[in-house]
Amino acid sequence: MPVVSPLRLPRLLPLLVAGLFAGAPCHADSMAAFTTGPLLEEFGPAATVEGAAPIPEDMHLRVRFDVSEGAKDGELSRSLVTAARFLNMHTRSGVPAERLHVAVVIHGRAVFDVLTGKASTQTPKDNAALVAALREHDVRLYVCGQSAAYYEVSADQLLPGVEMSLSAMTAHAVLAAEGYELNPF
Repeated sequence: MPVVSPLRLPRLLPLLVAGLFAGAPCHADSMAAFTTGPLLEEFGPAATVEGAAPIPEDMHLRVRFDVSEGAKDGELSRSLVTAARFLNMHTRSGVPAERLHVAVVIHGRAVFDVLTGKASTQTPKDNAALVAALREHDVRLYVCGQSAAYYEVSADQLLPGVEMSLSAMTAHAVLAAEGYELNPF
């Protein structure tokens, strides 16, 4: 194998990168497969997967998500969007909504993603419509009381439907006892 001189590497790098992506599908084209609905029409884009393993007809899916990373400025919380996607992809695959049980445990800087706009001392993030849509489908949202205390957030500053828990650890323990499995997304 020929040795490439370090002096030629900067000139060859664009060719190497182009070669890596030659024949790869365009990201914009692949995103066309992701649509919202049928449960949450504005949030949670998911793709239909033909030939996926069947989900037992009598199974109730009890899933909890752990969220500690806050949304980027001007963006929705990716973790809350993931909870919406979970609902959409499963209802699209034939699982009735009443068999989907979702909870989200929010701690760390992510607590700012579920505050009313007037309560946030950080860069405001408009997740209110997303939280309301999740709550319409019985998604349980818990904020870690320890994180809230650290960031000086009170329960009355939370968006409607978001509950304060003693801690994220407490919320996870209670949800686990109720049969909610931790989704490692």
